[in-house]
Amino acid sequence: MQIYLPIAELPISVLMVLGLSGAVGFISGLFGVGGGFLLTPLLIFLDIPPAVAVATVAAQVAGSSMTGVLTYLRRRALDLKLGGVLVSGGIVGTVLGVLFFNAMRRLGQLELVITLSYVTLFSIIGGLMLYDALRAMLRVRAGKPARRRRRGGMHPWWMGLPFRQRFPRSGLYCSVIPIALLAVVIGFIGAVLGVGGGFILVPGLIYFFRIPPAVVVGTSLFQILVTMTGATLLHAVTNQSVDIILATLLLLGGVIGAQFGGRAARNLNVESFRLLLALLILSVGLRFAIELFLAPSEPFSVVVPESAR
Repeated sequence: MQIYLPIAELPISVLMVLGLSGAVGFISGLFGVGGGFLLTPLLIFLDIPPAVAVATVAAQVAGSSMTGVLTYLRRRALDLKLGGVLVSGGIVGTVLGVLFFNAMRRLGQLELVITLSYVTLFSIIGGLMLYDALRAMLRVRAGKPARRRRRGGMHPWWMGLPFRQRFPRSGLYCSVIPIALLAVVIGFIGAVLGVGGGFILVPGLIYFFRIPPAVVVGTSLFQILVTMTGATLLHAVTNQSVDIILATLLLLGGVIGAQFGGRAARNLNVESFRLLLALLILSVGLRFAIELFLAPSEPFSVVVPESAR
């Protein structure tokens, strides 16, 4: 059964989209991260135009984050003050990302920029996560704690920068400057690549700012919800590239898959969990890297400039 996507301008199998989004939703529920970093490249591999894939997945990520935010808000595991700082920086990054996205699209270099960005980002993030997971596993086998504990009272230099604020819910007293800068980077990446950025934001808040994991996930989802909603609206207004039909199918399959992934996660060892996630990220980056060296199916193409339409 096929359905025509009016914005992507091509027919696609409904069952394939539901199966794909269900599989990504399963992985998202299994690892506790947004599935945008997998869903966007997979849609591009299915010949969905990169601009449509990025904008539509941003809508899917925003929709899927809503239920998570409400859940963590009811549990009182969401730091709204910290979330406000993250949202402020994220909005700035999102606007900059959409402007950059539009500029690259007008120049006809958008697909190359997205491919190179995925290769670079996933290689760095996946490599660091793989190194950390293997080191932790070796320490456990040697009978040592998985990670060295920091001494009390020792804080990184960036936490002592000006404009320090207290975040009681997170137990944090820190400058807002590094937090806002991290949010700007996440918002920019999310707008350009169509990813929520949770797989960067969550480790960043835990390792760099020592925020409890229980609070980090809910706060991260809050930031992702606001920034991805903004990115969706900006893409829809400036590019008209959000395919509502595709976004609905992706959201439906993702919600169903996430339920099964959440149940499977209960039986997964923590260190195995980290190792598998690192390998998953590296494999996506490798797939994009291979794409750079393959001969294109259509070596010549005609691009009509935006001003001529």
